[in-house]
Amino acid sequence: MKDNEKDIEYKLRGCKICCKDQGECKACVNTSGQKFSTFDWLDDIYDKNETNIVEVQFKNTRKNFYINESNMNLRKGDIVAVEATSGHDIGIVSLCGNLVKRQIKKRGIDPARYEFKKIYRKARTSDIEKWQDAISHEHTTMIKSRQLAAKLNLSMKIGDVEYQGDKTKAIFYYIADERVDFRELIKVLAENFHIRIEMKQIGARQEAGLIGGIGPCGRELCCAQWLGSFVTVTTGAARYQELSPNPQKLAGQCCKLKCCLNYELGVYLEAQKDIPRINAPLELIDGNAYLVKTDVLKRIMYFSYGPEGAGTITGVPVERVKQMLELNRRGIRIEKLEDTQPDKSLKQQPVTHIVGEDSITRFDSKGRNIKVNNNTNNQQNNKIAKPAENVENTQGDKTSKSQNKKNKRWKRRQNENTNN
Repeated sequence: MKDNEKDIEYKLRGCKICCKDQGECKACVNTSGQKFSTFDWLDDIYDKNETNIVEVQFKNTRKNFYINESNMNLRKGDIVAVEATSGHDIGIVSLCGNLVKRQIKKRGIDPARYEFKKIYRKARTSDIEKWQDAISHEHTTMIKSRQLAAKLNLSMKIGDVEYQGDKTKAIFYYIADERVDFRELIKVLAENFHIRIEMKQIGARQEAGLIGGIGPCGRELCCAQWLGSFVTVTTGAARYQELSPNPQKLAGQCCKLKCCLNYELGVYLEAQKDIPRINAPLELIDGNAYLVKTDVLKRIMYFSYGPEGAGTITGVPVERVKQMLELNRRGIRIEKLEDTQPDKSLKQQPVTHIVGEDSITRFDSKGRNIKVNNNTNNQQNNKIAKPAENVENTQGDKTSKSQNKKNKRWKRRQNENTNN
């Protein structure tokens, strides 16, 4: 980097900004770690009808679309000053080009009716310094606002604060279970911080996305990494997937049901369409068989002769269960469940050692003579020949017993030599 350039690092925005003296600034954004970044796969494709709409990202997940009326040469990572409700705001260009049209369509925005705000200019060094000063006050403002809300006895929690780029306005993100009258709080905040106040309510899942963390799966929270739209999660999703109805295991760090319960729900619902519903036990010659559980993906239904899963549990394929139900409708009783030939893969496989069947001493050489110190007693004891460990029993039990005694005597002497 040249001497007339200087680096300014913003930890709260997750990027590094390089500014020239009295010139333009550019953000070196790490897209792999940036929240909700979009890969521009149309970047190298030229189109003469390219749109002049640009997507600009602010703190956390807040994004918006702005129009580039002056036709500036904007690229991803440029820091721009954009139009705000009052004053101007500073943001980072997150997407430009033809892919912006697809993002606008995805957000359900009609370009013919929507009034896009303007991009004033590329941010200068003076804009960056003012923006940096505003960012440095966000954490202290959040702590102070929590104390003021507690004094007013408001049942709400302020989770984050975002300052506007010109430091004339701040957005307070709060969480509340009930409707809160925060008109008095807005007056107190305006008197203390001398800025315009905007209150924005978020949910528990949005708060978890703002704070971040590690989930029970060992990976970063989906809401903090890539999940932008939150879909309602019900206990039915766990019931369809045959999961244990344990609220401690099904709840995430936001104390709500995990969003990942919906990821595979469609697969289970599709697989359950072909599985018959059993409201009554199967009628057999030797008794009634009650449904215990169903393995949807393996298409196996488990039955037991006891009404509450007591006794032996037998797995029956879905196709065979359909045949049994049809026979029961005709008044025909099946002989027994064992005749259905359950899947052999249900049998428990023998447990094998992870590194093999041998023990950890398999690398030791067997029958090796142990080296001892060179003293007179040890030299005499070493003259004893090592007896054979595997001797064919040709003379009956007497020969084997005498051979075992010799082997024990030889091992005892070797242990005594080693101790000496």
